[in-house]
This record gives sequence, structure tokens and C-alpha cells, in this order.
Amino acid sequence: MADEAHLSGIAGRYALAVFELALEEKSVDAVGCDFAALKTMLAQSPDLARLVRAPVFDREEQAKGMLALLAKMGAASLTRRFVQLLCAKRRLYLLPDAIRDFETLVARQKGEIDADVTSARPLSASQADDLKRVLKGKLGREPRLVTKVDPTLIGGLVVKIGSRMIDNSLRAKLNGIRLAMRGG
Repeated sequence: MADEAHLSGIAGRYALAVFELALEEKSVDAVGCDFAALKTMLAQSPDLARLVRAPVFDREEQAKGMLALLAKMGAASLTRRFVQLLCAKRRLYLLPDAIRDFETLVARQKGEIDADVTSARPLSASQADDLKRVLKGKLGREPRLVTKVDPTLIGGLVVKIGSRMIDNSLRAKLNGIRLAMRGG
């Protein structure tokens, strides 16, 4: 049913399985919320990231820690079963990649596409809305902006959608002028 392209190996297969189960159980949104919370916690807690990634913890320690966390979160039953399976198979380290691939599948189902946007300064809400509107017009799909700031761009934007990249930064333009002056 779901297109498996662009999913990463084993993690992609786990993500596809949990996505298809979530569709059957009508719990895509609940699992998505749980995964978003887990993703944030993994980014903010070095201890949690270590529990997930470090092979020094055995499957029982990982399961005990993760299930306690999921219970405290009030996670959906499918989320708990999925994490329990990863622990039992000694594959909890795949959780961050499985979450990313699950999010990709949900975005596809909703007709959305991820757009990585790098700007010299943080985008205002109106700038982000304008960019979404322009991208939607060009792509025909609703873009989900993932923004980051890189002051070395000086100005402008770099937008990456899948394997396509649009570099409209001032730095790229200056480099182009510099190359043209050298060659001519």
C-alpha cells in the first residue's frame, strides 16, 4: 500500500509495519504524537538517547526504561507494543530512524512533502507562510518546512526538497560572480 522508496533499510520496514497497523487501528495521529514527543525527548535527553543507542543495556533494561517512560507519557497501545518489539529484538537503536520514516509515511499519506529551509536569519511567521504558498504552487503538495539558520549564507535561502536543492543565498550568488570573474 505505502510506497517503500526513500525509507531507510530495517528501520524503514519497521516504520512501514507500524504505519500500516496504525492505519488499521485508526491510530496514526496518536502514534504520530507519541513519536513526535519521543523524538523531542531523544534530542533533549542524553540519558534517554544513551539508553536507546548504547549496546551496554540489555533488552530487559531497555524495555523497563522505555515502557516506564511511555506509561508516564500516556502513549498509545500500538506505540508501547512497537517499542517493546524493538527492545525484544535488540533493535531499539533503530527508534530514531523508524520515527523519521514513520513521519515520512504520514506526510505522504496527507499529501505533504518535507522542505528543508536554511536561512541567514530566522524566518518570521509571514515569511514562512509566503514560502509555503510559493512551494505549494510549484510542487502541488503541501510543504512541511523544517527550518534552520546558517549566518554564513549572508542573505537569501537554501531550500532542499528530496534530492532537489534551490540555492538562492547571497553567498552562492557571490561565489558565482567570483567564478565568472576568474574565468572571464
